[in-house]
Amino acid sequence: MTPVELSRTVLHAVRRAVDEGELAVAVLPERVVVAPPGPGGCGDYATNVALQLARPAGQPAPALAELLRTRLLRTDGISDVVVTGPGFLNISLDGDADGRLVRDILRAGLRYGHSDTLAGQTVELHAAHDARAVVLMDAVARVLRSQGARPRLTCAGPPEDAWVRILGVPSDVPSDIPAGTGTGTGTDTDAPLRPVPAPADPTPLGRDAARWALLHPAPHDRPHIGDSRSEQHLAQRETNPLFRVRYAHARTRALLRNAADLGFTPEPGPLTPEGDGPLTSEGDGPLTSEGDGPVTVDGEAQGLIQLLADHPRVLAATAAHRAPDRLARHLVAVADALAPLLPSVLPLGDEKPSAAHRARLALAEAAGTVLAGGLSLLGIDAPEHL
Repeated sequence: MTPVELSRTVLHAVRRAVDEGELAVAVLPERVVVAPPGPGGCGDYATNVALQLARPAGQPAPALAELLRTRLLRTDGISDVVVTGPGFLNISLDGDADGRLVRDILRAGLRYGHSDTLAGQTVELHAAHDARAVVLMDAVARVLRSQGARPRLTCAGPPEDAWVRILGVPSDVPSDIPAGTGTGTGTDTDAPLRPVPAPADPTPLGRDAARWALLHPAPHDRPHIGDSRSEQHLAQRETNPLFRVRYAHARTRALLRNAADLGFTPEPGPLTPEGDGPLTSEGDGPLTSEGDGPVTVDGEAQGLIQLLADHPRVLAATAAHRAPDRLARHLVAVADALAPLLPSVLPLGDEKPSAAHRARLALAEAAGTVLAGGLSLLGIDAPEHL
């Protein structure tokens, strides 16, 4: 069960409670947010839907959470539901939830996290005649499409030729059409996109580095272009977050090639051999976790798995807030969480490939898939080699 499927399952439980008279709510939420549990939580996912519905339902959140808990426990694929704090529902899935998540990602490919949440909605986006504003609008439109929306783009002036050729923005954006001209049902009109402009021409950086430099900072922050830090976007070192993301993706592709040479393929499953303790790795690749001690691969993998499970929510939030910087920061977090796992994926010396190696390879491939899909939505290439 993917996070999207679990969200629908929880929403279905709410609707059934309303239909059967156990819950009185005039307006139901369109969707339910599920995410990895926070501090004090447990299980695979958590949701605050009971807290959201408590006031309109006229019931205490803990009582409402217990009502939903009873219903969710009858659902196939859910092994346990625990109510914590003021009314959070903490949900445990049956069997190998981590393995299912990896399978779901590999099955969906670059479309993992895409949904039809905004299907039927037309969203009007209008950008100032500025390179950063137009790149921001293009990235927002890509993410909106991934959630089922139909973005309609306009700009205060025709995009410059260099923006189209180098930055990859669409050339057919109508100009001089103010936002708010749409009159059709289901049309949302945004305020014009006016991020802090880049202090210098971003095109000398090339498409990928320029788009990252413009999109990684929040729209209200000044991008580092044209000053002494401009070159950092091209540097192939750990201090460059774009390099860390693209390098992590390229490493996953290299691991798949090397594994094929050794005669094994990815297969989701337990990350450590049965009966063994957590694997450790000294993290001898260019990207290592902080600290002097060995990395616990099994423990580090759980952080990576939580980030992968959170990817659909990040895409939905990026679309809702028109904030590609959220997606960019998420990709950096995924890349950094993946780094400690990479040295343990392939067998060493005379070691034979095991089920644990196949599982780690599958997890690495899933993380690389999320990185490639996220970069694509930002309009940035995910290279096979770096």
